[in-house]
Amino acid sequence: MPGSHVILIHNEQEARRVLEEIGVDPGAYPYLLPKASFHCIKLKDISFRGANIIKQEMLSKGGEAAIPRQALNGEGSGDVLLMGTLKHYRLLLRKLKVQPFGLKKVAAEIESILAGLEPKPQTIELPHGKSLKVGERTLIMGILNITPDSFSDGGKYLNPDQAVKRAREMIDEGADIIDIGAASSRPDSVMAGEEEEIQRLLPVMERLVTEDIIISIDTFRGEVARAALENGAQIINDIGSLQLDSQLLPVLVEKQAPVILMHNRMQMRAGEPYRDLIADIIIELEDAIGQAVDAGLPGDKIIIDPGIGFGKTLEENRLLLKRLGDFCSLGKPILIGASRKSFIGQTLGLEVNERLEGSLATVAMAIMNGADIVRVHDVKASKRVAAMTDAVMQENG
Repeated sequence: MPGSHVILIHNEQEARRVLEEIGVDPGAYPYLLPKASFHCIKLKDISFRGANIIKQEMLSKGGEAAIPRQALNGEGSGDVLLMGTLKHYRLLLRKLKVQPFGLKKVAAEIESILAGLEPKPQTIELPHGKSLKVGERTLIMGILNITPDSFSDGGKYLNPDQAVKRAREMIDEGADIIDIGAASSRPDSVMAGEEEEIQRLLPVMERLVTEDIIISIDTFRGEVARAALENGAQIINDIGSLQLDSQLLPVLVEKQAPVILMHNRMQMRAGEPYRDLIADIIIELEDAIGQAVDAGLPGDKIIIDPGIGFGKTLEENRLLLKRLGDFCSLGKPILIGASRKSFIGQTLGLEVNERLEGSLATVAMAIMNGADIVRVHDVKASKRVAAMTDAVMQENG
């Protein structure tokens, strides 16, 4: 019939809106909603015995599972691609929870992945009596580098007066968070010492704590984090995912401070190739999350950042942005920081001061693929792009 078309449904919330438009009896929702959205889930390193059971069970429920050819021999392990609706997965989970060969653990992993697919606004409690609402709209994190050698604006805001002026400009432009970095992480820079980093931070922070703004500190050092949190900071943005300084995690736990865990192979595993880009990043972020939670930091105080530009090639950075939605399976708010980075310059053939449009494109794509927070240099323009993209993505229908 004229007007018939394919409709893309990503989760149960969207499915519910479509059923409401059609005028379906609400009593039928519990039966229809689990059938309305189709998802593919890639499982890593499943024993071939377990893979064969998964395939048989998924097929018997009406779904599908792709397994390696050699899995038929029953020895070894490999990846499995599951294909099905939420109904198929829920039926599968009942069976896997009573199966051997490690399938109870697989069931728990699938359950966790599915839980992460549904949008869930949350409030993160911050130190000093503040809170951060995540998931209602895209949050804008403005970048303030008080360093002499950051790749984009090194030296511009080294003077505290200039730094505070720039921070207030970003607040006026609509920033929700100001992320202050006092030690450059660019590959060819000379890393500031711990005391120097603290001495750069505190004069700026002292003048910003009275502002109506959330302050994040871009540091991997425990003592810098301690000094910042004791002087008004609310979030620690760790580019090392707890791997660069063993003193950071105890400080986070003591202060119960939220942390952004950024994936980074640049310092710890430089040059090591990825076997599977997305899966490898997820595994390494899961390890960091587990480390934090086991030490006593609540899981709801963790934000993840897949780490665009840190130990990744041009093609890997673009793929990471395209596949950002895959990280929703971790069930944590997602931050993305692509602003003015070299992969934009390499793609468009532009120097760092000409990358505004490319940066704004990454903001829109990141939001469409599940980002909750975007870390940017150009706050006013990014705020407008985010507001427009949010309006489109949140439109009913």
